[in-house]
Amino acid sequence: MAEPSVTMESTLLTLLTEKKYSSLRDILNTMNPFDIAAIFDGLEEDRLPLLFRLLPKELAADTFVEMSPDAQELLIRGFSDSELKEVINELYVDDAVDIVEEMPANVVRRILTQADPDMRKQINEILRYPEDSAGSIMTTEYVSLRPGMTVEEAIKRLRRTGIDKETIYTCYVTKDRRLVGLVTVKDLLLAEDDDEPISALMEENVISVSTMEDKEQVAQMFSKYNFLALPVVDNEGRMVGIVTFDDAMDVLEAETTEDMEKMAAMMPSEKPYLKSSVVSIWKNRIPWLMLLMVSATFTGMILNHFENALAAQIALTSFIPMLMDTAGNSGTQTSVTVIRGIALGEIKFSDLMRVIWKEVRVAVLCGLSLAVAAYLKILLIDKLLLGEQGVSIGVMFTVCITMAMTVLFAKMVGGFLPLVTKKLGFDPAVIASPLLTTIVDALSLLVYFQVATALLHL
Repeated sequence: MAEPSVTMESTLLTLLTEKKYSSLRDILNTMNPFDIAAIFDGLEEDRLPLLFRLLPKELAADTFVEMSPDAQELLIRGFSDSELKEVINELYVDDAVDIVEEMPANVVRRILTQADPDMRKQINEILRYPEDSAGSIMTTEYVSLRPGMTVEEAIKRLRRTGIDKETIYTCYVTKDRRLVGLVTVKDLLLAEDDDEPISALMEENVISVSTMEDKEQVAQMFSKYNFLALPVVDNEGRMVGIVTFDDAMDVLEAETTEDMEKMAAMMPSEKPYLKSSVVSIWKNRIPWLMLLMVSATFTGMILNHFENALAAQIALTSFIPMLMDTAGNSGTQTSVTVIRGIALGEIKFSDLMRVIWKEVRVAVLCGLSLAVAAYLKILLIDKLLLGEQGVSIGVMFTVCITMAMTVLFAKMVGGFLPLVTKKLGFDPAVIASPLLTTIVDALSLLVYFQVATALLHL
């Protein structure tokens, strides 16, 4: 069964080929901007501008925001000055900033030239903030009310200015530009007296963030407090903008994608997978692969050091993959859990000893369970089923003891490394899989051969 987007794209292209522009426009008008953008992103270059020009002004602006940077750049280069001016001035400021940040310098100059003076000023103000700050993702288009306004005056102001605001549900009360409270549209509509002042209705204890606050922490506040929007103030407490729910979700999606790529030993990518070139994917992956290849030298050195022990007990060799994999998986389980706790603000460096103590207890339970399972596996499969003669009782106990110990060490390292890395100012996701696995592999081999040397007198 064909996907809906594929079927719709085929229908639109057929109508375009037959030059049935009226029917095309009618269909596009019924569609969501995101779905239109998804179809437009897959179109050939010569067809895209024609279809885009069929969209009404407001729908065109909403669709433009959802399109990929490559498709946006293609359209901008093909727009006349009047078309570009029309699209840019229909955008919300934060969306315009996002587009400007993705475009080459010559395209940016053209965008800013065609934007109206007020839009250009707001874009430039937001661009001054660091990339990872709340100021960089805020919009300056919010509803501002004065404490002395009546309910009736506030509603009139909403009707007059609300059409240009990104959200009107939450209205912010300011005095001399300082944030003093907030009131919702629900409060205004349900007020018993139209002459009641806003100061009597507003909520005074307003949670806000500074312009320099880390944008990931700001995004997490939406989940914590169930906000639809969050006010942004400067160092002097003056309100300069708001962060809206949709922008917060974009930040969380981008941060999650970046963490997943780092945990998989890849450099973060700027484009979706299907739009990334083979060379760019290679550039993102090869540095970590080379680093891990070099770091694997440590495991090779350990194996060479205990070469005589392996020669004396060949049976030990067959259990190395099982021990290393189990240790690596144990460490990864812990590190991913801790990294998630750090990202959500649930775990801090001050919780280090609590984390280690908890993981030690978990490791004891997991280690003993895995040791028993390993003993039964060796006894039933390796010794009885496969008839391995070299698998003695001593070898079996060596594997089981090592299993329990490596799980303990792996979970301790998995809990320790992310918190220490975060404390040192680095991204804990970087060590989640690549470096942790290398460290745990080396530890498991050292423990294995030390236990074997002690028990088997090698």
